[in-house]
Amino acid sequence: MPQKRNDDILSGMSSLTVNQLVELLSEAYGNVINGGGAVNLLPSVMLWGPPGVGKSQGVRQFAKRLEATVSKRASVTDVRLLLFNPIDLRGIPTANADKTLAVWLKPQIFQMDDDKDLVNILFLDEISAAPPSVQAAAYQITLDRTVGEHKLPDNCIVIAAGNRVTDKSVAYKMPKALANRLCHFEIKDDFESWKVWAVRAGINPRVVGFLDFRPTFLMNFEPGGDELAFATPRSWEMVSNILNYAAGDIDSRGLGGAFPMIAGCVGIGAAAEFRTWCAVFDKLPSISDIFAGRPVTVPDATDALYALVSSVVAHAKTVMHDMTAVENSVKFAHRLPPDFAAIMLRDYMAFAPDYRNELMRLRAFSDWLGKYGSLFNYEG
Repeated sequence: MPQKRNDDILSGMSSLTVNQLVELLSEAYGNVINGGGAVNLLPSVMLWGPPGVGKSQGVRQFAKRLEATVSKRASVTDVRLLLFNPIDLRGIPTANADKTLAVWLKPQIFQMDDDKDLVNILFLDEISAAPPSVQAAAYQITLDRTVGEHKLPDNCIVIAAGNRVTDKSVAYKMPKALANRLCHFEIKDDFESWKVWAVRAGINPRVVGFLDFRPTFLMNFEPGGDELAFATPRSWEMVSNILNYAAGDIDSRGLGGAFPMIAGCVGIGAAAEFRTWCAVFDKLPSISDIFAGRPVTVPDATDALYALVSSVVAHAKTVMHDMTAVENSVKFAHRLPPDFAAIMLRDYMAFAPDYRNELMRLRAFSDWLGKYGSLFNYEG
Protein backbone atom coordinates (compact mmCIF):
# COMPACT_ATOMS: atom_id res chain seq x y z
CA MET A 1 0.00 0.00 0.00
CA PRO A 2 1.27 3.52 -0.73
CA GLN A 3 2.38 5.55 2.23
CA LYS A 4 0.27 8.59 3.07
CA ARG A 5 1.76 12.05 3.09
CA ASN A 6 2.48 13.77 6.38
CA ASP A 7 0.38 16.68 7.64
CA ASP A 8 3.49 18.79 8.17
CA ILE A 9 4.06 19.01 4.41
CA LEU A 10 0.91 21.15 4.17
CA SER A 11 1.55 23.32 7.25
CA GLY A 12 2.40 26.98 6.87
CA MET A 13 1.51 27.45 3.18
CA SER A 14 -0.72 30.09 1.61
CA SER A 15 -4.32 29.14 0.77
CA LEU A 16 -5.57 30.75 -2.45
CA THR A 17 -8.56 30.63 -4.76
CA VAL A 18 -7.91 29.79 -8.40
CA ASN A 19 -8.34 33.46 -9.38
CA GLN A 20 -5.91 34.59 -6.69
CA LEU A 21 -3.37 32.02 -7.87
CA VAL A 22 -3.72 33.16 -11.49
CA GLU A 23 -3.25 36.80 -10.50
CA LEU A 24 -0.25 36.02 -8.29
CA LEU A 25 1.62 33.87 -10.80
CA SER A 26 0.81 36.14 -13.74
CA GLU A 27 2.19 39.16 -11.93
CA ALA A 28 5.29 37.36 -10.65
CA TYR A 29 6.27 35.71 -13.93
CA GLY A 30 5.17 38.77 -15.89
CA ASN A 31 7.56 40.96 -13.92
CA VAL A 32 10.42 38.53 -14.49
CA ILE A 33 9.81 38.04 -18.22
CA ASN A 34 9.06 41.68 -19.00
CA GLY A 35 12.16 42.63 -17.05
CA GLY A 36 14.31 40.42 -19.25
CA GLY A 37 14.93 37.77 -16.59
CA ALA A 38 14.85 33.98 -16.93
CA VAL A 39 11.79 32.13 -15.63
CA ASN A 40 14.03 29.78 -13.64
CA LEU A 41 14.79 32.69 -11.32
CA LEU A 42 11.49 31.77 -9.63
CA PRO A 43 11.00 28.42 -7.88
CA SER A 44 8.82 25.74 -9.42
CA VAL A 45 5.27 25.80 -8.03
CA MET A 46 3.35 23.01 -6.23
CA LEU A 47 -0.46 23.18 -6.02
CA TRP A 48 -2.26 21.16 -3.34
CA GLY A 49 -6.04 20.74 -3.25
CA PRO A 50 -8.98 18.34 -3.19
CA PRO A 51 -10.03 16.43 -6.32
CA GLY A 52 -11.83 18.60 -8.85
CA VAL A 53 -11.17 21.94 -7.12
CA GLY A 54 -9.73 23.44 -10.32
CA LYS A 55 -5.96 23.03 -10.11
CA SER A 56 -5.60 21.95 -13.75
CA GLN A 57 -8.04 24.61 -14.92
CA GLY A 58 -6.10 27.20 -12.94
CA VAL A 59 -2.89 26.34 -14.79
CA ARG A 60 -4.65 26.87 -18.11
CA GLN A 61 -6.12 30.17 -16.92
CA PHE A 62 -2.64 31.23 -15.85
CA ALA A 63 -1.32 30.44 -19.33
CA LYS A 64 -3.96 32.65 -20.95
CA ARG A 65 -3.39 35.49 -18.49
CA LEU A 66 0.38 35.27 -18.94
CA GLU A 67 -0.03 35.59 -22.72
CA ALA A 68 -1.74 38.94 -22.20
CA THR A 69 0.76 40.03 -19.56
CA VAL A 70 3.95 39.36 -21.52
CA SER A 71 2.60 39.55 -25.11
CA LYS A 72 3.89 36.07 -25.90
CA ARG A 73 2.24 32.76 -26.69
CA ALA A 74 1.97 30.23 -23.87
CA SER A 75 1.87 26.46 -24.36
CA VAL A 76 0.93 23.97 -21.62
CA THR A 77 2.39 20.45 -21.63
CA ASP A 78 0.28 18.31 -19.27
CA VAL A 79 2.15 15.29 -17.85
CA ARG A 80 0.35 12.86 -15.52
CA LEU A 81 3.24 11.51 -13.47
CA LEU A 82 1.05 8.76 -12.05
CA LEU A 83 1.28 7.07 -15.46
CA PHE A 84 5.06 7.38 -15.76
CA ASN A 85 7.98 5.12 -14.88
CA PRO A 86 11.38 6.65 -14.07
CA ILE A 87 12.70 5.45 -17.43
CA ASP A 88 9.92 7.41 -19.16
CA LEU A 89 11.45 10.64 -17.87
CA ARG A 90 15.05 9.68 -18.68
CA GLY A 91 14.29 8.35 -22.16
CA ILE A 92 15.10 5.12 -24.02
CA PRO A 93 18.73 3.97 -24.04
CA THR A 94 20.33 3.16 -27.37
CA ALA A 95 23.85 2.82 -28.78
CA ASN A 96 25.72 5.73 -30.31
CA ALA A 97 26.89 5.71 -33.91
CA ASP A 98 30.04 3.66 -33.34
CA LYS A 99 28.35 1.49 -30.69
CA THR A 100 30.80 2.45 -27.96
CA LEU A 101 28.50 4.43 -25.65
CA ALA A 102 24.90 4.42 -24.54
CA VAL A 103 22.84 7.50 -25.35
CA TRP A 104 19.31 8.33 -24.25
CA LEU A 105 16.59 9.26 -26.70
CA LYS A 106 14.85 12.44 -25.56
CA PRO A 107 11.34 11.86 -24.10
CA GLN A 108 8.49 13.76 -25.66
CA ILE A 109 8.00 16.13 -22.70
CA PHE A 110 11.41 17.69 -23.41
CA GLN A 111 10.57 18.32 -27.07
CA MET A 112 9.54 21.95 -26.54
CA ASP A 113 9.88 24.99 -28.76
CA ASP A 114 12.54 27.39 -27.40
CA ASP A 115 11.21 30.33 -29.44
CA LYS A 116 11.80 33.59 -27.54
CA ASP A 117 8.22 34.64 -28.31
CA LEU A 118 6.83 31.55 -26.55
CA VAL A 119 6.51 30.57 -22.87
CA ASN A 120 6.29 26.84 -22.17
CA ILE A 121 4.52 25.59 -19.04
CA LEU A 122 5.30 22.01 -17.97
CA PHE A 123 2.46 20.85 -15.72
CA LEU A 124 3.37 17.80 -13.64
CA ASP A 125 -0.06 16.69 -12.46
CA GLU A 126 -0.77 14.05 -9.80
CA ILE A 127 2.82 14.22 -8.61
CA SER A 128 1.85 13.15 -5.08
CA ALA A 129 0.30 9.96 -6.48
CA ALA A 130 3.44 9.01 -8.41
CA PRO A 131 5.69 6.30 -6.93
CA PRO A 132 8.76 7.52 -5.03
CA SER A 133 11.06 6.46 -7.87
CA VAL A 134 9.19 8.75 -10.27
CA GLN A 135 9.11 11.58 -7.75
CA ALA A 136 12.87 11.18 -7.38
CA ALA A 137 13.26 11.57 -11.14
CA ALA A 138 11.26 14.79 -10.82
CA TYR A 139 13.93 16.29 -8.53
CA GLN A 140 16.07 17.53 -11.38
CA ILE A 141 13.07 18.73 -13.40
CA THR A 142 11.77 20.98 -10.61
CA LEU A 143 15.10 22.43 -9.55
CA ASP A 144 17.57 22.12 -12.43
CA ARG A 145 14.97 21.59 -15.21
CA THR A 146 16.94 18.58 -16.39
CA VAL A 147 16.81 14.77 -16.25
CA GLY A 148 20.13 13.20 -17.08
CA GLU A 149 21.46 14.87 -20.20
CA HIS A 150 18.06 16.24 -21.24
CA LYS A 151 17.28 19.86 -20.46
CA LEU A 152 14.10 21.89 -20.56
CA PRO A 153 14.36 25.07 -22.65
CA ASP A 154 15.05 28.33 -20.84
CA ASN A 155 11.51 29.55 -21.58
CA CYS A 156 9.87 26.76 -19.54
CA ILE A 157 7.93 27.24 -16.29
CA VAL A 158 7.41 24.12 -14.14
CA ILE A 159 4.19 23.67 -12.09
CA ALA A 160 3.24 20.50 -10.18
CA ALA A 161 -0.05 19.52 -8.52
CA GLY A 162 -1.43 16.85 -6.17
CA ASN A 163 -4.09 16.06 -3.58
CA ARG A 164 -3.92 17.01 0.09
CA VAL A 165 -3.46 14.51 2.90
CA THR A 166 -6.95 15.29 4.22
CA ASP A 167 -8.47 14.19 0.92
CA LYS A 168 -7.76 10.51 1.71
CA SER A 169 -6.58 10.02 -1.85
CA VAL A 170 -3.97 7.40 -2.69
CA ALA A 171 -0.66 9.24 -2.45
CA TYR A 172 2.93 8.54 -1.66
CA LYS A 173 4.83 10.63 0.85
CA MET A 174 6.60 13.44 -0.94
CA PRO A 175 10.31 13.32 -0.07
CA LYS A 176 11.49 16.38 1.84
CA ALA A 177 14.22 16.95 -0.72
CA LEU A 178 11.58 17.34 -3.45
CA ALA A 179 9.22 19.37 -1.25
CA ASN A 180 11.99 21.86 -0.52
CA ARG A 181 12.49 22.44 -4.24
CA LEU A 182 8.94 23.76 -4.66
CA CYS A 183 6.91 26.84 -3.75
CA HIS A 184 3.71 25.43 -2.17
CA PHE A 185 0.16 26.74 -2.39
CA GLU A 186 -3.11 25.19 -1.24
CA ILE A 187 -6.02 25.77 -3.67
CA LYS A 188 -9.36 26.31 -1.96
CA ASP A 189 -12.82 26.23 -3.52
CA ASP A 190 -14.53 29.60 -3.85
CA PHE A 191 -17.79 30.23 -5.67
CA GLU A 192 -17.11 33.81 -6.75
CA SER A 193 -13.75 32.81 -8.21
CA TRP A 194 -15.35 29.87 -10.02
CA LYS A 195 -18.22 32.00 -11.32
CA VAL A 196 -15.92 34.50 -13.02
CA TRP A 197 -14.36 31.60 -14.92
CA ALA A 198 -17.74 29.93 -15.57
CA VAL A 199 -19.29 33.03 -17.15
CA ARG A 200 -16.31 33.47 -19.48
CA ALA A 201 -16.13 29.75 -20.29
CA GLY A 202 -19.79 29.44 -21.31
CA ILE A 203 -20.87 27.10 -18.51
CA ASN A 204 -24.57 26.26 -18.91
CA PRO A 205 -26.68 29.05 -17.37
CA ARG A 206 -28.78 26.57 -15.41
CA VAL A 207 -25.64 25.34 -13.66
CA VAL A 208 -24.42 28.87 -12.95
CA GLY A 209 -27.83 29.99 -11.74
CA PHE A 210 -28.30 26.99 -9.46
CA LEU A 211 -24.89 27.44 -7.86
CA ASP A 212 -25.46 31.18 -7.52
CA PHE A 213 -28.60 30.31 -5.55
CA ARG A 214 -27.01 27.38 -3.68
CA PRO A 215 -23.23 28.02 -3.66
CA THR A 216 -22.62 25.35 -1.02
CA PHE A 217 -23.31 22.76 -3.73
CA LEU A 218 -20.23 23.80 -5.69
CA MET A 219 -18.06 21.50 -3.58
CA ASN A 220 -19.49 18.82 -1.31
CA PHE A 221 -16.53 16.44 -1.34
CA GLU A 222 -16.23 14.51 1.94
CA PRO A 223 -12.85 12.78 2.33
CA GLY A 224 -14.29 10.15 4.69
CA GLY A 225 -17.35 9.38 2.58
CA ASP A 226 -17.89 6.38 0.33
CA GLU A 227 -19.64 8.27 -2.49
CA LEU A 228 -18.17 7.84 -5.93
CA ALA A 229 -20.16 10.74 -7.42
CA PHE A 230 -19.90 14.08 -5.64
CA ALA A 231 -20.06 17.75 -6.56
CA THR A 232 -16.87 19.62 -7.43
CA PRO A 233 -16.12 22.43 -9.89
CA ARG A 234 -14.88 19.74 -12.28
CA SER A 235 -18.04 17.62 -12.03
CA TRP A 236 -20.30 20.66 -12.51
CA GLU A 237 -18.38 21.42 -15.70
CA MET A 238 -19.21 17.85 -16.76
CA VAL A 239 -22.90 18.56 -16.03
CA SER A 240 -22.68 21.70 -18.15
CA ASN A 241 -21.25 19.71 -21.06
CA ILE A 242 -24.06 17.15 -20.73
CA LEU A 243 -26.69 19.90 -20.90
CA ASN A 244 -24.94 21.86 -23.66
CA TYR A 245 -24.09 19.00 -25.99
CA ALA A 246 -25.84 15.76 -25.06
CA ALA A 247 -29.26 16.20 -23.48
CA GLY A 248 -30.90 19.49 -22.64
CA ASP A 249 -33.85 17.84 -20.86
CA ILE A 250 -32.99 17.00 -17.25
CA ASP A 251 -36.27 15.18 -16.49
CA SER A 252 -35.46 11.61 -15.40
CA ARG A 253 -38.90 10.11 -15.97
CA GLY A 254 -38.49 7.04 -18.12
CA LEU A 255 -34.73 7.65 -18.03
CA GLY A 256 -35.24 9.75 -21.11
CA GLY A 257 -33.45 12.86 -19.87
CA ALA A 258 -30.08 13.90 -18.53
CA PHE A 259 -30.84 13.25 -14.85
CA PRO A 260 -29.12 9.82 -14.58
CA MET A 261 -25.93 11.22 -16.12
CA ILE A 262 -26.03 14.31 -13.92
CA ALA A 263 -26.54 12.17 -10.81
CA GLY A 264 -23.60 10.08 -11.95
CA CYS A 265 -21.44 13.22 -11.91
CA VAL A 266 -22.51 15.16 -8.81
CA GLY A 267 -24.44 12.58 -6.79
CA ILE A 268 -28.15 11.89 -6.43
CA GLY A 269 -28.77 14.55 -3.76
CA ALA A 270 -27.24 17.45 -5.68
CA ALA A 271 -28.84 16.22 -8.92
CA ALA A 272 -32.30 16.16 -7.29
CA GLU A 273 -31.88 19.72 -6.01
CA PHE A 274 -30.66 20.79 -9.45
CA ARG A 275 -33.65 19.18 -11.17
CA THR A 276 -36.04 21.13 -8.93
CA TRP A 277 -34.16 24.29 -9.78
CA CYS A 278 -34.40 23.63 -13.51
CA ALA A 279 -38.18 23.41 -13.26
CA VAL A 280 -38.11 27.04 -12.12
CA PHE A 281 -35.55 28.03 -14.75
CA ASP A 282 -37.62 26.68 -17.62
CA LYS A 283 -40.59 28.92 -16.71
CA LEU A 284 -38.70 32.19 -16.99
CA PRO A 285 -39.84 35.10 -19.21
CA SER A 286 -38.44 35.37 -22.72
CA ILE A 287 -34.77 36.30 -22.69
CA SER A 288 -34.92 37.44 -26.31
CA ASP A 289 -37.69 39.90 -25.37
CA ILE A 290 -35.47 41.38 -22.66
CA PHE A 291 -32.61 42.01 -25.09
CA ALA A 292 -34.99 43.35 -27.72
CA GLY A 293 -36.31 45.89 -25.21
CA ARG A 294 -39.80 44.39 -25.09
CA PRO A 295 -41.69 44.36 -21.76
CA VAL A 296 -41.64 41.18 -19.67
CA THR A 297 -42.93 40.24 -16.24
CA VAL A 298 -40.34 40.18 -13.47
CA PRO A 299 -40.80 37.17 -11.17
CA ASP A 300 -41.16 37.65 -7.42
CA ALA A 301 -39.71 34.38 -6.08
CA THR A 302 -36.07 34.42 -5.02
CA ASP A 303 -35.17 31.20 -6.83
CA ALA A 304 -36.77 32.49 -10.04
CA LEU A 305 -34.84 35.76 -9.79
CA TYR A 306 -31.55 33.88 -9.44
CA ALA A 307 -32.50 31.74 -12.43
CA LEU A 308 -33.50 34.77 -14.50
CA VAL A 309 -30.29 36.67 -13.74
CA SER A 310 -28.09 33.71 -14.69
CA SER A 311 -30.03 33.23 -17.93
CA VAL A 312 -29.70 36.93 -18.84
CA VAL A 313 -25.96 36.86 -18.10
CA ALA A 314 -25.46 33.76 -20.25
CA HIS A 315 -27.22 35.39 -23.20
CA ALA A 316 -25.43 38.70 -22.70
CA LYS A 317 -22.10 36.90 -23.00
CA THR A 318 -23.09 35.73 -26.50
CA VAL A 319 -24.10 39.26 -27.63
CA MET A 320 -21.61 41.25 -25.55
CA HIS A 321 -20.51 43.36 -28.54
CA ASP A 322 -24.09 44.26 -29.54
CA MET A 323 -24.25 47.25 -27.22
CA THR A 324 -27.86 48.07 -28.14
CA ALA A 325 -29.01 44.65 -26.95
CA VAL A 326 -26.77 44.89 -23.89
CA GLU A 327 -28.18 48.30 -22.99
CA ASN A 328 -31.73 46.94 -23.27
CA SER A 329 -30.80 44.27 -20.74
CA VAL A 330 -29.23 46.89 -18.46
CA LYS A 331 -32.47 48.90 -18.64
CA PHE A 332 -34.24 45.72 -17.58
CA ALA A 333 -31.85 45.51 -14.61
CA HIS A 334 -33.38 48.75 -13.31
CA ARG A 335 -36.61 46.78 -12.76
CA LEU A 336 -34.91 44.08 -10.69
CA PRO A 337 -34.32 44.26 -6.95
CA PRO A 338 -31.02 46.16 -6.60
CA ASP A 339 -29.10 43.22 -5.12
CA PHE A 340 -30.06 40.97 -8.05
CA ALA A 341 -29.24 43.71 -10.55
CA ALA A 342 -25.84 44.01 -8.86
CA ILE A 343 -25.21 40.29 -9.38
CA MET A 344 -26.16 40.58 -13.03
CA LEU A 345 -24.07 43.66 -13.82
CA ARG A 346 -21.06 42.45 -11.85
CA ASP A 347 -21.13 39.31 -13.97
CA TYR A 348 -21.26 41.49 -17.09
CA MET A 349 -18.05 43.18 -15.98
CA ALA A 350 -16.39 39.75 -15.74
CA PHE A 351 -16.90 39.06 -19.47
CA ALA A 352 -13.47 40.49 -20.26
CA PRO A 353 -10.82 42.45 -18.35
CA ASP A 354 -11.73 45.76 -20.03
CA TYR A 355 -15.45 45.22 -20.58
CA ARG A 356 -16.38 47.49 -17.68
CA ASN A 357 -15.14 50.42 -19.78
CA GLU A 358 -17.55 49.40 -22.57
CA LEU A 359 -20.43 49.27 -20.08
CA MET A 360 -19.58 52.70 -18.67
CA ARG A 361 -20.39 54.18 -22.08
CA LEU A 362 -24.02 53.06 -21.67
CA ARG A 363 -26.31 55.64 -20.07
CA ALA A 364 -28.43 52.94 -18.41
CA PHE A 365 -25.35 51.39 -16.79
CA SER A 366 -23.89 54.67 -15.49
CA ASP A 367 -27.31 55.68 -14.14
CA TRP A 368 -27.65 52.41 -12.25
CA LEU A 369 -24.07 52.67 -11.01
CA GLY A 370 -24.75 56.15 -9.67
CA LYS A 371 -27.63 54.85 -7.58
CA TYR A 372 -26.45 51.42 -6.46
CA GLY A 373 -22.74 51.15 -7.23
CA SER A 374 -21.94 50.55 -3.57
CA LEU A 375 -23.58 47.12 -3.88
CA PHE A 376 -20.82 45.88 -6.17
CA ASN A 377 -18.06 45.71 -3.59
CA TYR A 378 -16.03 45.66 -6.79
CA GLU A 379 -12.27 45.93 -6.97
CA GLY A 380 -11.48 47.14 -10.43
